[in-house]
Amino acid sequence: MDFKWLEDFLSLAETHSFSRSAKLRGVTQSAFSRRIRALEEWLGTDLLSRDSYPVTLTPNGVAFRETAEEAVRMIQARRAEFRDHAQSRGGEISFVALHSLTVTFLPGWLMRLKASAGQMTSRVKPDNYDRCIEALTEGGYDFFLTYAHPQVNIPLDPQGFPHLVVGRDSLVAVARPGWPRDWLTDGMPMLKYSRGSFLNAMARIALAQPGAPRVYVAHTDEASMAEAMKSMAVAGHGMVWVPRLLVQAEIAAGGLEVVAPELPMEIRLYRNAARGRGIAARIWQAAGELDHGYAGSE
Repeated sequence: MDFKWLEDFLSLAETHSFSRSAKLRGVTQSAFSRRIRALEEWLGTDLLSRDSYPVTLTPNGVAFRETAEEAVRMIQARRAEFRDHAQSRGGEISFVALHSLTVTFLPGWLMRLKASAGQMTSRVKPDNYDRCIEALTEGGYDFFLTYAHPQVNIPLDPQGFPHLVVGRDSLVAVARPGWPRDWLTDGMPMLKYSRGSFLNAMARIALAQPGAPRVYVAHTDEASMAEAMKSMAVAGHGMVWVPRLLVQAEIAAGGLEVVAPELPMEIRLYRNAARGRGIAARIWQAAGELDHGYAGSE
């Protein structure tokens, strides 16, 4: 059983609304529903009456709510005790970040951050977009480093999770030079990210821009790893939308060429405001002061 299933259930018991609880938990409604169903299957009983609106608890659901509340309270209290003990031994700052940003942006930016804020121990977890959101909202990490675009919703409450713009990148379509010219008439073979991924959402926006090529899906990477997609493009499998910082060396060396207009993106740092330790506040201030040309907060 996954611990977050208990928190999901307690949220639903409070709101009586799948859509409201999914928003509060920072996941899609379909993913939230799957997690509630998984908890019911693990327990071997229905916890909810789905025939009514708003959603109500079954008798077993009412009984289990008390058990879940006590379990969550005890586990969170013990976890806080362990974390307070670990933090008292020294200053550790923790990040979750999209995979490609841990390769392209984070190393140099973190060095400048440490030079400004002072040395500290850092911990970074690369992951996909949805799991990064979960990790931040569940309280296990101080910061979340992500791409952002006005047309892609980031389901984080600005009061609890404020952000800074700490960098800029763009989504760029690239292919190996010398690609067949019939791609212009027949459509370019596109290497596609999985349906629910952040970069897939960005690629759809980029493809709607004026000047974007006609495409057809030639390959789908279900892991949605931009680094793997870059390698496929270098090998000649087709065109792919990737962050420019990830392919700027290949573009400069002639191993890849740009084949469509770029889509500007922000690089944002989100903070879990509930984790108000002194070191997190110091890092937040330093991050806002690093690049005065574009850094800003909301």
